[in-house]
Amino acid sequence: MFTEFSVGNYRSFKQRVTLSMVAAEIASQPPSLDAHNVFSAGAGLRLLSSAAIYGANASGKSNLIGALDFMRTFVLSSVQETTPNQRINVEPFRLGTEQKDAPSHFEIVFLVAAEQYRYGFEVTQEQVTKEWLYRLGSRREANLFARDHNLFTINSRQFREGRGLDERTRSNALFLSVVAQFNGAIAGTLVRWFADLTILRGLEPAVEALRFRRNFEAHPYRRAIETLMKGYDIGINALAVEQRPLALASAGSEVDGVAQAVLKALQQQGAPLEQTHILTTHGVYDAQGQAAGTVVFDLDTQESDGTRRLFSLAHPLIQALVEGRIVIVDELDARLHPNLALELIRLFHHPEGNERHAQLIFTTHNTNLLSAKLFRRDQVWFVEKSRQGASDLYSLVEYRGDGKLVRNDASFEKDYIAGRYGAVPFIGDLGALLGAEREQTAQS
Repeated sequence: MFTEFSVGNYRSFKQRVTLSMVAAEIASQPPSLDAHNVFSAGAGLRLLSSAAIYGANASGKSNLIGALDFMRTFVLSSVQETTPNQRINVEPFRLGTEQKDAPSHFEIVFLVAAEQYRYGFEVTQEQVTKEWLYRLGSRREANLFARDHNLFTINSRQFREGRGLDERTRSNALFLSVVAQFNGAIAGTLVRWFADLTILRGLEPAVEALRFRRNFEAHPYRRAIETLMKGYDIGINALAVEQRPLALASAGSEVDGVAQAVLKALQQQGAPLEQTHILTTHGVYDAQGQAAGTVVFDLDTQESDGTRRLFSLAHPLIQALVEGRIVIVDELDARLHPNLALELIRLFHHPEGNERHAQLIFTTHNTNLLSAKLFRRDQVWFVEKSRQGASDLYSLVEYRGDGKLVRNDASFEKDYIAGRYGAVPFIGDLGALLGAEREQTAQS
Protein backbone atom coordinates (compact mmCIF):
# COMPACT_ATOMS: atom_id res chain seq x y z
CA MET A 1 0.00 0.00 0.00
CA PHE A 2 1.12 3.50 -0.87
CA THR A 3 1.30 6.03 1.97
CA GLU A 4 3.27 9.02 0.65
CA PHE A 5 6.01 10.10 -1.75
CA SER A 6 8.37 13.09 -1.56
CA VAL A 7 10.64 14.55 -4.21
CA GLY A 8 12.88 17.60 -4.35
CA ASN A 9 15.40 19.14 -6.75
CA TYR A 10 14.19 16.98 -9.60
CA ARG A 11 13.25 18.47 -12.97
CA SER A 12 10.67 21.21 -12.25
CA PHE A 13 10.47 20.48 -8.50
CA LYS A 14 12.92 22.85 -6.84
CA GLN A 15 11.78 22.44 -3.23
CA ARG A 16 10.63 19.21 -1.63
CA VAL A 17 6.95 18.37 -2.15
CA THR A 18 4.92 15.45 -0.80
CA LEU A 19 2.01 13.51 -2.29
CA SER A 20 0.14 11.84 0.57
CA MET A 21 -2.47 9.09 0.44
CA VAL A 22 -3.19 9.39 4.17
CA ALA A 23 -6.85 10.28 4.69
CA ALA A 24 -7.43 13.60 6.41
CA GLU A 25 -9.78 13.94 9.37
CA ILE A 26 -12.62 15.46 7.39
CA ALA A 27 -16.28 14.76 6.74
CA SER A 28 -17.49 14.64 3.15
CA GLN A 29 -20.79 15.36 1.52
CA PRO A 30 -22.16 12.84 0.64
CA PRO A 31 -20.97 10.76 3.63
CA SER A 32 -20.67 7.66 1.42
CA LEU A 33 -17.34 9.02 0.12
CA ASP A 34 -15.81 8.58 3.58
CA ALA A 35 -16.87 4.92 3.57
CA HIS A 36 -16.04 4.02 -0.05
CA ASN A 37 -12.94 6.11 -0.82
CA VAL A 38 -11.04 5.39 2.41
CA PHE A 39 -9.85 2.11 3.92
CA SER A 40 -8.12 1.05 7.11
CA ALA A 41 -4.47 0.00 6.79
CA GLY A 42 -4.15 -1.00 10.47
CA ALA A 43 -2.75 0.75 13.55
CA GLY A 44 -5.05 3.73 13.12
CA LEU A 45 -3.80 4.44 9.59
CA ARG A 46 -6.49 5.31 7.02
CA LEU A 47 -5.51 5.52 3.36
CA LEU A 48 -7.18 6.80 0.21
CA SER A 49 -8.17 4.54 -2.67
CA SER A 50 -7.38 7.14 -5.33
CA ALA A 51 -5.87 10.55 -5.97
CA ALA A 52 -6.36 12.89 -8.94
CA ILE A 53 -3.64 15.38 -9.88
CA TYR A 54 -4.58 18.52 -11.84
CA GLY A 55 -2.52 21.31 -13.32
CA ALA A 56 -1.85 23.35 -16.43
CA ASN A 57 0.24 22.06 -19.31
CA ALA A 58 3.95 22.03 -18.38
CA SER A 59 3.08 22.59 -14.71
CA GLY A 60 4.98 19.48 -13.58
CA LYS A 61 2.32 16.76 -13.32
CA SER A 62 4.25 14.38 -15.57
CA ASN A 63 7.46 15.23 -13.71
CA LEU A 64 5.86 14.00 -10.50
CA ILE A 65 5.02 10.68 -12.15
CA GLY A 66 8.49 10.69 -13.69
CA ALA A 67 10.07 11.09 -10.25
CA LEU A 68 8.23 8.02 -9.00
CA ASP A 69 9.28 6.15 -12.12
CA PHE A 70 12.92 7.19 -11.65
CA MET A 71 12.92 5.97 -8.04
CA ARG A 72 11.37 2.64 -9.02
CA THR A 73 13.74 2.13 -11.95
CA PHE A 74 16.84 3.04 -9.94
CA VAL A 75 15.92 0.64 -7.13
CA LEU A 76 15.43 -2.18 -9.63
CA SER A 77 18.43 -1.50 -11.87
CA SER A 78 21.18 0.34 -9.97
CA VAL A 79 23.08 -2.91 -9.34
CA GLN A 80 22.61 -4.84 -12.57
CA GLU A 81 22.67 -2.04 -15.14
CA THR A 82 25.35 0.36 -13.91
CA THR A 83 29.12 0.19 -14.12
CA PRO A 84 31.51 1.76 -11.57
CA ASN A 85 31.93 5.06 -13.44
CA GLN A 86 28.53 5.26 -15.10
CA ARG A 87 26.55 8.45 -14.52
CA ILE A 88 23.16 8.30 -12.83
CA ASN A 89 20.33 9.37 -15.11
CA VAL A 90 18.85 11.97 -12.76
CA GLU A 91 17.98 15.54 -13.76
CA PRO A 92 18.08 18.21 -11.05
CA PHE A 93 16.17 21.49 -11.15
CA ARG A 94 18.05 23.59 -13.73
CA LEU A 95 16.45 27.01 -13.35
CA GLY A 96 18.10 27.91 -10.05
CA THR A 97 21.76 28.56 -9.36
CA GLU A 98 21.86 26.91 -5.92
CA GLN A 99 20.41 23.57 -7.10
CA LYS A 100 22.95 22.94 -9.85
CA ASP A 101 25.30 20.70 -7.84
CA ALA A 102 22.89 19.71 -5.05
CA PRO A 103 21.55 16.13 -4.88
CA SER A 104 18.01 15.19 -5.88
CA HIS A 105 15.83 13.85 -3.07
CA PHE A 106 13.44 10.86 -3.24
CA GLU A 107 11.55 9.25 -0.36
CA ILE A 108 8.58 6.92 -0.18
CA VAL A 109 6.52 5.50 2.69
CA PHE A 110 4.66 2.24 2.03
CA LEU A 111 3.25 -0.87 3.66
CA VAL A 112 4.32 -4.43 3.02
CA ALA A 113 2.71 -7.32 4.91
CA ALA A 114 1.33 -4.98 7.60
CA GLU A 115 4.79 -3.40 8.13
CA GLN A 116 5.26 0.26 7.21
CA TYR A 117 8.64 1.39 5.87
CA ARG A 118 10.18 4.75 5.01
CA TYR A 119 12.88 4.48 2.38
CA GLY A 120 14.71 7.17 0.51
CA PHE A 121 17.92 8.38 -1.07
CA GLU A 122 19.65 11.46 -2.43
CA VAL A 123 21.66 11.28 -5.64
CA THR A 124 23.67 13.41 -8.01
CA GLN A 125 24.61 12.31 -11.50
CA GLU A 126 27.88 10.96 -10.08
CA GLN A 127 26.91 9.17 -6.85
CA VAL A 128 24.46 8.28 -4.12
CA THR A 129 25.11 10.82 -1.39
CA LYS A 130 22.58 9.57 1.17
CA GLU A 131 20.33 6.54 1.65
CA TRP A 132 18.15 5.45 4.54
CA LEU A 133 15.59 2.84 5.58
CA TYR A 134 13.27 3.00 8.59
CA ARG A 135 10.63 0.61 9.85
CA LEU A 136 7.74 2.51 11.37
CA GLY A 137 6.41 1.04 14.60
CA SER A 138 3.36 2.09 16.57
CA ARG A 139 5.39 4.46 18.75
CA ARG A 140 8.64 5.27 16.97
CA GLU A 141 10.74 4.46 13.94
CA ALA A 142 13.53 1.92 13.90
CA ASN A 143 16.49 2.88 11.72
CA LEU A 144 17.54 -0.22 9.74
CA PHE A 145 20.40 1.49 7.95
CA ALA A 146 21.69 4.93 7.04
CA ARG A 147 24.28 5.95 4.48
CA ASP A 148 26.25 9.15 4.05
CA HIS A 149 28.27 8.81 0.85
CA ASN A 150 30.41 5.71 1.55
CA LEU A 151 29.88 5.66 5.32
CA PHE A 152 27.23 3.16 6.46
CA THR A 153 25.45 2.67 9.78
CA ILE A 154 23.71 -0.71 9.84
CA ASN A 155 21.36 -1.96 12.54
CA SER A 156 23.04 -5.27 13.36
CA ARG A 157 19.96 -6.59 15.19
CA GLN A 158 17.11 -5.62 12.87
CA PHE A 159 18.98 -5.53 9.54
CA ARG A 160 21.73 -8.07 9.95
CA GLU A 161 21.29 -9.11 6.31
CA GLY A 162 23.14 -5.92 5.36
CA ARG A 163 26.30 -6.59 7.37
CA GLY A 164 29.44 -6.67 5.23
CA LEU A 165 27.62 -5.65 2.05
CA ASP A 166 28.49 -1.97 2.36
CA GLU A 167 31.92 -2.86 0.99
CA ARG A 168 30.28 -4.38 -2.07
CA THR A 169 28.18 -1.27 -2.77
CA ARG A 170 29.45 1.06 -5.50
CA SER A 171 29.07 4.80 -5.09
CA ASN A 172 26.53 4.90 -7.93
CA ALA A 173 24.44 1.94 -6.69
CA LEU A 174 21.83 1.64 -3.94
CA PHE A 175 22.63 -0.34 -0.81
CA LEU A 176 19.06 -1.67 -0.65
CA SER A 177 19.42 -3.12 -4.15
CA VAL A 178 22.76 -4.74 -3.28
CA VAL A 179 21.34 -6.40 -0.15
CA ALA A 180 18.36 -7.69 -2.16
CA GLN A 181 20.73 -9.14 -4.76
CA PHE A 182 22.43 -11.09 -1.94
CA ASN A 183 19.05 -12.54 -0.90
CA GLY A 184 18.40 -10.24 2.05
CA ALA A 185 14.89 -11.03 3.26
CA ILE A 186 13.74 -7.51 4.12
CA ALA A 187 15.53 -5.87 1.20
CA GLY A 188 14.17 -8.47 -1.21
CA THR A 189 10.61 -7.88 0.00
CA LEU A 190 10.94 -4.14 -0.46
CA VAL A 191 12.51 -4.40 -3.91
CA ARG A 192 9.68 -6.72 -4.97
CA TRP A 193 7.22 -4.05 -3.81
CA PHE A 194 8.89 -1.62 -6.21
CA ALA A 195 8.76 -4.24 -8.97
CA ASP A 196 5.00 -4.62 -8.46
CA LEU A 197 4.43 -0.86 -8.58
CA THR A 198 2.74 -0.18 -11.93
CA ILE A 199 3.58 3.18 -13.53
CA LEU A 200 2.12 3.98 -16.94
CA ARG A 201 3.57 6.94 -18.80
CA GLY A 202 2.55 7.91 -22.31
CA LEU A 203 -0.45 6.80 -24.28
CA GLU A 204 1.03 3.49 -25.40
CA PRO A 205 3.04 1.70 -22.66
CA ALA A 206 4.90 -0.39 -25.23
CA VAL A 207 6.83 -2.81 -23.02
CA GLU A 208 3.90 -3.59 -20.74
CA ALA A 209 1.49 -3.86 -23.67
CA LEU A 210 3.69 -6.27 -25.63
CA ARG A 211 4.20 -8.54 -22.62
CA PHE A 212 0.48 -8.50 -21.88
CA ARG A 213 -0.48 -9.30 -25.48
CA ARG A 214 1.89 -12.26 -25.73
CA ASN A 215 0.16 -13.85 -22.74
CA PHE A 216 -3.40 -12.79 -23.47
CA GLU A 217 -4.53 -16.17 -24.84
CA ALA A 218 -4.14 -17.83 -21.44
CA HIS A 219 -4.22 -14.69 -19.30
CA PRO A 220 -5.78 -15.31 -15.86
CA TYR A 221 -7.79 -12.08 -16.12
CA ARG A 222 -8.84 -12.47 -19.73
CA ARG A 223 -12.53 -12.93 -18.89
CA ALA A 224 -12.55 -9.83 -16.71
CA ILE A 225 -10.77 -7.82 -19.41
CA GLU A 226 -13.28 -8.97 -22.04
CA THR A 227 -16.15 -8.08 -19.69
CA LEU A 228 -14.71 -4.60 -19.22
CA MET A 229 -14.23 -4.07 -22.96
CA LYS A 230 -17.73 -5.31 -23.77
CA GLY A 231 -19.38 -3.43 -20.93
CA TYR A 232 -18.52 0.10 -22.03
CA ASP A 233 -20.71 0.20 -25.15
CA ILE A 234 -17.95 0.43 -27.76
CA GLY A 235 -19.46 -2.26 -29.97
CA ILE A 236 -17.08 -5.12 -29.14
CA ASN A 237 -18.67 -8.55 -28.62
CA ALA A 238 -15.52 -10.63 -28.08
CA LEU A 239 -11.73 -10.60 -28.17
CA ALA A 240 -9.43 -13.13 -29.81
CA VAL A 241 -5.71 -13.62 -30.38
CA GLU A 242 -3.95 -14.37 -33.65
CA GLN A 243 -0.23 -15.08 -34.10
CA ARG A 244 1.17 -13.84 -37.38
CA PRO A 245 4.67 -14.26 -38.81
CA LEU A 246 6.87 -11.26 -38.13
CA ALA A 247 8.09 -10.17 -41.54
CA LEU A 248 11.58 -8.69 -41.46
CA ALA A 249 10.68 -6.18 -44.13
CA SER A 250 7.93 -4.68 -41.99
CA ALA A 251 9.94 -4.98 -38.81
CA GLY A 252 12.64 -2.74 -40.24
CA SER A 253 10.48 0.32 -39.65
CA GLU A 254 10.09 -0.55 -35.98
CA VAL A 255 13.46 -1.82 -34.86
CA ASP A 256 17.03 -0.67 -35.38
CA GLY A 257 19.67 -2.42 -37.47
CA VAL A 258 21.08 -4.47 -34.60
CA ALA A 259 17.68 -5.85 -33.67
CA GLN A 260 17.02 -6.53 -37.35
CA ALA A 261 20.17 -8.66 -37.52
CA VAL A 262 19.15 -10.57 -34.38
CA LEU A 263 15.74 -11.31 -35.85
CA LYS A 264 17.31 -12.56 -39.05
CA ALA A 265 19.72 -14.80 -37.14
CA LEU A 266 16.87 -16.30 -35.13
CA GLN A 267 14.95 -16.93 -38.32
CA GLN A 268 17.91 -18.73 -39.85
CA GLN A 269 18.06 -20.96 -36.75
CA GLY A 270 14.46 -21.94 -37.26
CA ALA A 271 13.09 -20.01 -34.28
CA PRO A 272 9.44 -18.96 -34.73
CA LEU A 273 9.17 -15.22 -35.27
CA GLU A 274 5.62 -14.23 -34.52
CA GLN A 275 3.74 -11.09 -33.63
CA THR A 276 0.64 -11.16 -31.45
CA HIS A 277 -2.45 -9.43 -32.85
CA ILE A 278 -5.59 -8.76 -30.83
CA LEU A 279 -8.79 -9.21 -32.81
CA THR A 280 -12.16 -7.69 -31.94
CA THR A 281 -15.52 -9.11 -32.99
CA HIS A 282 -18.39 -6.79 -33.94
CA GLY A 283 -21.95 -7.54 -34.90
CA VAL A 284 -23.23 -7.09 -38.48
CA TYR A 285 -26.87 -5.99 -38.96
CA ASP A 286 -29.29 -6.01 -41.89
CA ALA A 287 -31.44 -3.16 -43.17
CA GLN A 288 -34.03 -3.83 -40.48
CA GLY A 289 -31.41 -3.64 -37.72
CA GLN A 290 -31.47 -7.36 -37.06
CA ALA A 291 -28.30 -9.37 -36.33
CA ALA A 292 -26.89 -10.83 -39.54
CA GLY A 293 -23.51 -12.18 -38.45
CA THR A 294 -20.19 -10.87 -37.19
CA VAL A 295 -17.06 -9.22 -38.54
CA VAL A 296 -13.51 -9.30 -37.14
CA PHE A 297 -11.32 -6.18 -36.80
CA ASP A 298 -7.65 -5.81 -35.96
CA LEU A 299 -7.32 -3.78 -32.77
CA ASP A 300 -4.25 -1.86 -33.94
CA THR A 301 -5.33 -0.95 -37.46
CA GLN A 302 -9.13 -0.90 -37.43
CA GLU A 303 -10.18 0.26 -33.97
CA SER A 304 -10.25 3.82 -32.66
CA ASP A 305 -7.53 5.39 -30.53
CA GLY A 306 -9.94 5.38 -27.58
CA THR A 307 -10.60 1.65 -27.90
CA ARG A 308 -6.88 0.89 -28.05
CA ARG A 309 -6.30 3.13 -25.03
CA LEU A 310 -9.01 1.31 -23.06
CA PHE A 311 -7.46 -2.05 -23.92
CA SER A 312 -3.99 -0.90 -22.83
CA LEU A 313 -5.43 0.23 -19.47
CA ALA A 314 -7.64 -2.81 -18.91
CA HIS A 315 -4.87 -5.18 -17.83
CA PRO A 316 -3.05 -2.99 -15.26
CA LEU A 317 -6.30 -1.71 -13.74
CA ILE A 318 -7.87 -5.14 -13.38
CA GLN A 319 -4.64 -6.66 -12.12
CA ALA A 320 -4.43 -3.92 -9.49
CA LEU A 321 -8.00 -4.54 -8.34
CA VAL A 322 -7.60 -8.31 -8.17
CA GLU A 323 -4.17 -8.35 -6.51
CA GLY A 324 -4.39 -5.16 -4.44
CA ARG A 325 -1.66 -3.31 -6.33
CA ILE A 326 -0.88 0.36 -6.83
CA VAL A 327 -1.24 1.72 -10.35
CA ILE A 328 -0.06 5.21 -11.32
CA VAL A 329 -1.16 6.61 -14.68
CA ASP A 330 -0.09 9.78 -16.43
CA GLU A 331 -3.12 11.22 -18.28
CA LEU A 332 -5.55 8.47 -17.35
CA ASP A 333 -8.38 9.87 -19.44
CA ALA A 334 -6.39 10.62 -22.61
CA ARG A 335 -8.53 9.61 -25.61
CA LEU A 336 -11.27 8.33 -23.31
CA HIS A 337 -14.79 9.72 -22.99
CA PRO A 338 -15.28 11.46 -19.61
CA ASN A 339 -18.01 9.00 -18.61
CA LEU A 340 -15.75 6.04 -19.35
CA ALA A 341 -12.90 7.52 -17.30
CA LEU A 342 -15.39 8.16 -14.50
CA GLU A 343 -16.41 4.50 -14.41
CA LEU A 344 -12.79 3.32 -14.35
CA ILE A 345 -12.16 5.48 -11.29
CA ARG A 346 -15.31 4.24 -9.58
CA LEU A 347 -13.98 0.70 -9.78
CA PHE A 348 -11.42 1.70 -7.15
CA HIS A 349 -14.11 3.29 -4.96
CA HIS A 350 -16.31 0.20 -5.00
CA PRO A 351 -16.05 -1.53 -1.59
CA GLU A 352 -16.91 -4.97 -3.00
CA GLY A 353 -14.98 -4.71 -6.26
CA ASN A 354 -11.87 -3.37 -4.51
CA GLU A 355 -11.66 -5.71 -1.54
CA ARG A 356 -7.84 -5.86 -1.72
CA HIS A 357 -7.56 -2.07 -1.39
CA ALA A 358 -5.89 -1.31 -4.70
CA GLN A 359 -4.91 2.34 -5.16
CA LEU A 360 -5.09 4.52 -8.26
CA ILE A 361 -3.06 7.72 -8.68
CA PHE A 362 -3.43 9.63 -11.94
CA THR A 363 -2.95 12.97 -13.65
CA THR A 364 -5.70 14.54 -15.73
CA HIS A 365 -7.04 17.71 -17.33
CA ASN A 366 -10.63 16.45 -17.25
CA THR A 367 -12.56 18.87 -15.05
CA ASN A 368 -15.73 16.77 -15.47
CA LEU A 369 -14.17 14.40 -12.94
CA LEU A 370 -13.55 17.22 -10.47
CA SER A 371 -16.66 16.64 -8.39
CA ALA A 372 -17.41 16.58 -4.68
CA LYS A 373 -19.63 13.58 -5.42
CA LEU A 374 -16.66 11.55 -6.70
CA PHE A 375 -13.69 12.73 -4.61
CA ARG A 376 -13.00 13.85 -1.09
CA ARG A 377 -11.01 17.06 -0.79
CA ASP A 378 -7.87 15.15 0.21
CA GLN A 379 -8.04 13.13 -3.01
CA VAL A 380 -7.70 16.19 -5.26
CA TRP A 381 -4.20 17.55 -5.85
CA PHE A 382 -2.87 20.47 -7.87
CA VAL A 383 0.53 21.14 -9.43
CA GLU A 384 1.30 24.78 -10.11
CA LYS A 385 4.45 26.29 -11.59
CA SER A 386 5.79 29.64 -10.43
CA ARG A 387 7.12 32.36 -12.73
CA GLN A 388 10.60 31.11 -11.82
CA GLY A 389 9.72 27.69 -13.31
CA ALA A 390 9.44 25.79 -10.01
CA SER A 391 6.53 23.39 -9.44
CA ASP A 392 4.53 23.23 -6.23
CA LEU A 393 2.14 20.48 -5.11
CA TYR A 394 -0.82 20.91 -2.78
CA SER A 395 -4.16 19.24 -2.08
CA LEU A 396 -7.63 20.74 -2.01
CA VAL A 397 -8.03 19.88 1.66
CA GLU A 398 -5.09 22.11 2.62
CA TYR A 399 -5.85 24.95 0.22
CA ARG A 400 -6.93 28.22 1.86
CA GLY A 401 -8.58 30.77 -0.35
CA ASP A 402 -9.05 34.13 1.38
CA GLY A 403 -7.86 32.41 4.55
CA LYS A 404 -10.69 29.89 4.47
CA LEU A 405 -10.65 26.15 3.84
CA VAL A 406 -12.63 24.75 0.92
CA ARG A 407 -16.11 23.62 1.96
CA ASN A 408 -17.02 19.96 1.51
CA ASP A 409 -20.02 20.93 -0.62
CA ALA A 410 -18.12 23.37 -2.86
CA SER A 411 -18.33 23.18 -6.64
CA PHE A 412 -14.81 21.88 -7.26
CA GLU A 413 -15.01 22.04 -11.06
CA LYS A 414 -16.54 25.51 -11.29
CA ASP A 415 -14.13 27.01 -8.76
CA TYR A 416 -11.10 25.37 -10.38
CA ILE A 417 -11.98 26.63 -13.87
CA ALA A 418 -12.50 30.10 -12.40
CA GLY A 419 -8.93 29.96 -11.09
CA ARG A 420 -9.83 29.94 -7.40
CA TYR A 421 -7.48 27.04 -6.60
CA GLY A 422 -4.66 28.07 -8.94
CA ALA A 423 -2.94 25.46 -11.14
CA VAL A 424 -4.63 26.76 -14.30
CA PRO A 425 -2.88 28.15 -17.38
CA PHE A 426 -2.41 31.90 -17.72
CA ILE A 427 -3.49 32.79 -21.24
CA GLY A 428 -2.44 36.17 -22.52
CA ASP A 429 -3.95 38.20 -25.33
CA LEU A 430 -3.77 35.83 -28.28
CA GLY A 431 -5.45 38.49 -30.35
CA ALA A 432 -2.15 40.36 -30.30
CA LEU A 433 -0.68 37.46 -32.27
CA LEU A 434 -3.17 38.04 -35.09
CA GLY A 435 -2.52 41.76 -34.92
CA ALA A 436 1.23 41.25 -35.26
CA GLU A 437 0.63 38.94 -38.20
CA ARG A 438 -1.56 41.50 -39.96
CA GLU A 439 1.00 44.23 -39.31
CA GLN A 440 3.82 42.11 -40.78
CA THR A 441 1.68 41.29 -43.83
CA ALA A 442 0.90 44.96 -44.40
CA GLN A 443 4.57 45.93 -44.18
CA SER A 444 5.57 43.29 -46.71
